[in-house]
Amino acid sequence: MSFQISVASAKCLEDQQSLLLQIKNNLTFEADSFNKLEQWNQSIPCCNWSGVTCDNEGQVIGLDLRNEVSGGFDNSSGLFSIQKLTKIRMLYLDGISIPSQGYEWSSLLLPFRDLQELGMSSCGLSGPLDSSLSKLENLSVIILGDNNFSSPVPQTFANFKNLTTLSLVDCGLTGTFPQNIFQIETLSVIDLSFNYNLHGSFPDYSLSESLHSIIVSYTNFSGALPSSIGKLRHLSKLDLSSCQFNGTLPNSLSNLTHLSYLDLSNNSFTGPMPPFGMVKNLIHLDLSDNSLSGEIPLSSNFEGLENLEIIDLSYNSIDGRIPTDLFSLLSIQEIHLSFNHFNTVDEFTIISPSSLNTLDLSSNHLSGPFPTSIFQLGSLKELDLSSNKFNGSLLLDKILELGNLTELNLSYNNISINGNVANVDQSSIPCFFLLELASCNLKFFPSFLKNQNQLSVLDLSNNQIQGIVPNWIWKMQGLEILNISHNFLTDLEGPLPNLTNDWMSLDLHNNKLQGSIPAFLEYVQYLDCSMNKFSVIPQDIGNSLPSLRFLSLSNNNLHGSIPESLCNLSLQVLDISFNNISGTISPCLIRMTSSTLLVLNLRMNNINGPIPDMFPTSCVASTLNFHGNLLQGPIPKSLSHCTSLKVLDIGSNQIVGGFPCFLKHIPTLSVLVLRNNRLHGSIECSLSLAKKPWKRIQILDMAFNNFSGKLPEFFFTTWERMMNNKDDGESDFIYIGDRELTSYSYYQDSMTVSIKGQQIELVKILKIFTAIDLSSNHFEGPLPNVLMDFKALYVLNFSNNALSGEIPSTIGNLKQLESLDLSNNSLVGKIPVQIASLSFLSFLNLSINHLVGKIPTGTQLQSFEASSFEGNDGLYGPPLTETPNDGPDKPHPQPACERFACSIDWNFLSVELGFVFGLGIIVGPLLFWKKWRVSYWKLVDKILCLIFQRMHFEYATDRGQTYRILRW
Repeated sequence: MSFQISVASAKCLEDQQSLLLQIKNNLTFEADSFNKLEQWNQSIPCCNWSGVTCDNEGQVIGLDLRNEVSGGFDNSSGLFSIQKLTKIRMLYLDGISIPSQGYEWSSLLLPFRDLQELGMSSCGLSGPLDSSLSKLENLSVIILGDNNFSSPVPQTFANFKNLTTLSLVDCGLTGTFPQNIFQIETLSVIDLSFNYNLHGSFPDYSLSESLHSIIVSYTNFSGALPSSIGKLRHLSKLDLSSCQFNGTLPNSLSNLTHLSYLDLSNNSFTGPMPPFGMVKNLIHLDLSDNSLSGEIPLSSNFEGLENLEIIDLSYNSIDGRIPTDLFSLLSIQEIHLSFNHFNTVDEFTIISPSSLNTLDLSSNHLSGPFPTSIFQLGSLKELDLSSNKFNGSLLLDKILELGNLTELNLSYNNISINGNVANVDQSSIPCFFLLELASCNLKFFPSFLKNQNQLSVLDLSNNQIQGIVPNWIWKMQGLEILNISHNFLTDLEGPLPNLTNDWMSLDLHNNKLQGSIPAFLEYVQYLDCSMNKFSVIPQDIGNSLPSLRFLSLSNNNLHGSIPESLCNLSLQVLDISFNNISGTISPCLIRMTSSTLLVLNLRMNNINGPIPDMFPTSCVASTLNFHGNLLQGPIPKSLSHCTSLKVLDIGSNQIVGGFPCFLKHIPTLSVLVLRNNRLHGSIECSLSLAKKPWKRIQILDMAFNNFSGKLPEFFFTTWERMMNNKDDGESDFIYIGDRELTSYSYYQDSMTVSIKGQQIELVKILKIFTAIDLSSNHFEGPLPNVLMDFKALYVLNFSNNALSGEIPSTIGNLKQLESLDLSNNSLVGKIPVQIASLSFLSFLNLSINHLVGKIPTGTQLQSFEASSFEGNDGLYGPPLTETPNDGPDKPHPQPACERFACSIDWNFLSVELGFVFGLGIIVGPLLFWKKWRVSYWKLVDKILCLIFQRMHFEYATDRGQTYRILRW
């Protein structure tokens, strides 16, 4: 609603004209012929001024200064401080800074009792959205977007009986939105988008049937979409994207005959698609990023949708075939069906709509020959058929006949592309912005790329390209992202240019490149040279690549020390793992964690010396991996400053000291590896360290140390991720730089874990994987009962300790357990029958304990080797013997005297008895005198430490793999 009353013949009231001129003089604006305020002067009656509306009596009833002012009101402005404009019904001040806060700004409006339209978006308003605004009971339009109220919407807003428009976009709203506002009979437009902390839902009963537009995108609205939504006969726009809605989509959506824009993307809707056959005005349909299932029944969903321009069903679980009639909609411009389970397009007969410019069928199960009918789509600009099962060969010159193409992605199929473009008119070749031909069996760089100066993204990874990277590829002026990883490239053609264009990402990993790390792309941000044969890091690399944010040099043949110049960069990720780097860790690398460095991975090198105890108080590190070096000294206490740390791996070094209780101050810690060091003592920590320490811990590996004492119950009580493993919403990736480059610029943590008796490399640490390994220490006492609450635990290894007591019967709670190793302890009693219910258990070792009784029956337990149960006092049953001691009917074999003499060789026996007697003198006290036993093993430890100090590790590389060799 807006007023059109502006009577030129009516004489403007002098006091109101003077006031408006005073307001003008206190505002900052740019004088030009299009500015309303520039026209305000004494010679023209104010009723004729642009932005001013008067009634028949010359009273100013409307003031519209939207986007006219660059400054704001100061204290001398009289707009809100005199009573001369009390008849105003329409007030639009959008973009003008108003310094009042909270209830103050709303109280400024109270004199305008007749106010009907209010626009104050982007006015810098703050404080709560006050209920006093509802005293202006005639308000019909409220537009207050782009402010910062940080408060709920008052319930009294439902009292606006004439409200037609409510726009509160991006206002920092909180709490729960009042449902009864949706029932205001006059309400036509409501927009609550981009209030991320605003909760709400739609009432199950009827909404206002006068609604034309409902927008609650990017909020925390949730619940099901009520079937009463179908009664909104005038609804033309429904945008519920990026919320928390769930349930099935009601079939009543088909009753919305005036609907032209429907966006339900990025929610949790399930079930089949509703019919849309009656929604004939639909132009934009987006149901992507949900959990919709079933097929697309064309006849009931799209028949008669002649106006449909955009359809996006991507990222669902829709299966079956893609109906070919979908392509016959003459107005269709964009089709996105990626990330579903389609297996074919009906007969691959595509009837070409003249306006189709985007076709995305990626990440399905489409198979068969490449659909040549696509070449009929002459208007096509974006084509993505990647990650399917298309097969056969394809001529590149045929694709290039689609002269309007700007984005093409045919990656990850079973097709082979022939790069011959001899028969194509060079002037008609399309100008690409994005070209992705990964895994297309290319054997060389397509020559037509030389002239593609508009190309921004080029992906030729996972092909069979051999030899040298041509020099001309660096001279493509528009190129920002280049991925030529997973090929057989051996060298870069010289001379290498010094380029200053805006390169963002260069991915060379998994080739056979050698020599020095390339450092000629001055503004590159992401550089991955891992898994090659590079041998040299330029000492001035930090000065040559000043914009670098991500640098991965892992799995090469690099040697020497880490260049100090790297400390000049604002790196977010530095990965030099699996090389032959030597020297010490420079303190400047540790200081880099104060601002930008999120990931520092120096795993599997020859780095020695201590870890510098210099982590700053502002430490932002997320991953620190020093595994498999020659590091010495204690764990730095300053690590407690890294309060965002998720992964800490210092395993397989020579670290000394006690258990690092100070790490319990880090609430985000997910992975802690202290394995194979010289740590000792109890793991008990003060209860006052943190309220809920390690609630996110998912992998703890402290094996092969000298920890001792009992396992305290409270040590494990706060490990919530082990108990339920709920998704905390955090990404598995660390994104680098621009999040729009997520396909190219992210980092995934990896590590080695002991699973099922073997060392396994986890290339990606999944949030669902959980493991506890405290093996090969000196822990004693019973198994903590709280461990039996870890329903999300996958791996549990307490082997080679001195644990005693029984295995709790509640072990049956560990339903996800796949690997259990309690071998070589002093456990007693029977194996609980509940262990047979662990259906995912694929590795079990209970050997060398004091367990007795029959092994519980169940296909899972009987499938394990006998070695899993051997070395116990009295276990029997499959896979061991059927009965105790081989059973009463199976006497132990006696010496056979019938065929051989049974005389005793006393000379031999005297030696044997002497050995047994001497052994008994040593072993007896060890078994029955604890003090002697402890002293004895301490002596053994000292002897072994002296031996190991004379040992060192050397590294050898063969066929791209690095091996660690033990030498004297």
